[in-house]
Amino acid sequence: MRLFRQAHHLKDHIAQLIETGLEALVENGLLPAETFPAITIERTRDSSHGDFACNIAMVLARRAGMSPRDLAAHLVDHIPTGEVIERIDIAGPGFINFFLKATAQHAIVGRIIDEGERFGHSDTGQGVKILIEFVSANPTGPLHVGHGRGAAYGATVANLLQAIGYSVEREYYVNDAGRQMDILACSVYIRYLQQCGVDFALPEQCYQGDYINDIAAELYRLHKDGLRIGIDPPVNNGDAEAALDALIGQLKSQLGARYQDVHTLGLQTILSEIRNDLEEFGVEYDRWYSEQSLQGNNQVGRAIEQLDANGYIYEKDGARWFRSSDLGDEKDRVVVRENGQVTYFASDIAYHDDKFRRGYGNIINIWGADHHGYIARVRAALEALGHDSKKLDILLVQFVSLFRGKEKLQMSTRSGQFVTLEQLRTEVGRDATRFFYVMRKSEQHLDFDMELAKSSTKDNPVYYIQYAHARVASLLEKVMAADGDFEIKPCLECIDALRSPVEVQLLGKLSEYPEVLHNAAVNYEPHLLVYYLRELATEFHAWYDTHRVMGETPATMKARMVLCLAVQQIIRNGLTLLGVSAPGKM
Repeated sequence: MRLFRQAHHLKDHIAQLIETGLEALVENGLLPAETFPAITIERTRDSSHGDFACNIAMVLARRAGMSPRDLAAHLVDHIPTGEVIERIDIAGPGFINFFLKATAQHAIVGRIIDEGERFGHSDTGQGVKILIEFVSANPTGPLHVGHGRGAAYGATVANLLQAIGYSVEREYYVNDAGRQMDILACSVYIRYLQQCGVDFALPEQCYQGDYINDIAAELYRLHKDGLRIGIDPPVNNGDAEAALDALIGQLKSQLGARYQDVHTLGLQTILSEIRNDLEEFGVEYDRWYSEQSLQGNNQVGRAIEQLDANGYIYEKDGARWFRSSDLGDEKDRVVVRENGQVTYFASDIAYHDDKFRRGYGNIINIWGADHHGYIARVRAALEALGHDSKKLDILLVQFVSLFRGKEKLQMSTRSGQFVTLEQLRTEVGRDATRFFYVMRKSEQHLDFDMELAKSSTKDNPVYYIQYAHARVASLLEKVMAADGDFEIKPCLECIDALRSPVEVQLLGKLSEYPEVLHNAAVNYEPHLLVYYLRELATEFHAWYDTHRVMGETPATMKARMVLCLAVQQIIRNGLTLLGVSAPGKM
């Protein structure tokens, strides 16, 4: 369910003026009294065509029984201009172009200064509760750069939705039950045996990273040889995974209750590192939801029984199957294996059932692109349980390729050959990492250029944007040093001194911010805000390099000073939503 989209501010005002004109045409019998379609208003790319354009005359021409240009002419005669519109022209086959008064352009500066960090925010969401679940990486190893993209994207989407009035809850689903956690425990235990001096090779299917050695060393520090047992090396008869399962079975059988000590230490150590890593990355959650809690409360069993009661469970070859193919999935899915163990999918069904029972207006899942095939089965399960699956949006985040110069870095989680999020953040910096992760659409593959991200040049977009913010801070320091005081109100009274085409263009760019913020939020597309900030910074730098602030007439200096402050405020607002700092010095 994509969120509701509406126009804001200047677009909204112009739409209301057009509605007034349409109502007048209905009263005069030039239009039938019907519900009007949505009014689409676009910013023009060419200033000679005005500031905004609307195609409503072409949309309604057939209904009115006249040509689009004739309808446009009638409509323009009945649109009030008021304090905002300078003039209205008709162009091409019937476009209606709106030219704003200079006072309308100037007013944006006062609004930005007055509203500060709230400028651009809205009450579109009206407090509707949204749950957004993101990252949710298995606690079997450190977060890598792929997880980092999901973290930056999810956190930014949450910030954007909150900015337009939704009540957002952020959740991390902890996969702390099942086979992957058993493989982690097995990996830790084999390394522990090696700490005890036992010559036992770690199977290739186990986790190989150095972090496993660190956990094993802690296990040895806590227990010494107290957990040491004799186990047989796995026999691989052509099925390595089955051999690994047999080894895990040995450990569980011979360690008994002590197996949980190994399991818990691995889980808690890695989960603690994940929490700390995300906090250092500026990503915080309202809830860490444990998969173990689902099983402990028998929510998985209840969800399966509800599916059975609704006629969607059958038995085959000793397993219990969900008829997901009846609801759009490519095939049916096992929910209980032959040995009586529930599948990962069964836990996911229960988890999503619980999400819907918590009463959110909209639920968002952010998954890695490799989970694309999982979407249909989850939606099928929700429908089978009687939920409205349209309330669930599943957003996919594509993979990240990391480059250091021209060298592409290779990554493999199981082998332990990967760059962690912490390593990337330490080398590149949190700001650049957060920014670069959301520079592209989430469904597009991302090539992360570490050298560019670290550079202090205008080719580095985050540096270039932050530099614009810092330039204004430096200017303000100079003004304060020269005059000893600075008051906003007298400066705003001189705002009509901003008359050059470049200044008018910059004012127009500032007025776009609320619309960009809104569209980035409702479409879950943070990159729209990234593009906007880069364009704003580019226009500001070009203006600042050619227009003096200090040394001009008092009126011009004051007007240009508040223009700078307005640009700085918008940059700070946008960067904050992206989770990026706005430094005063660089």
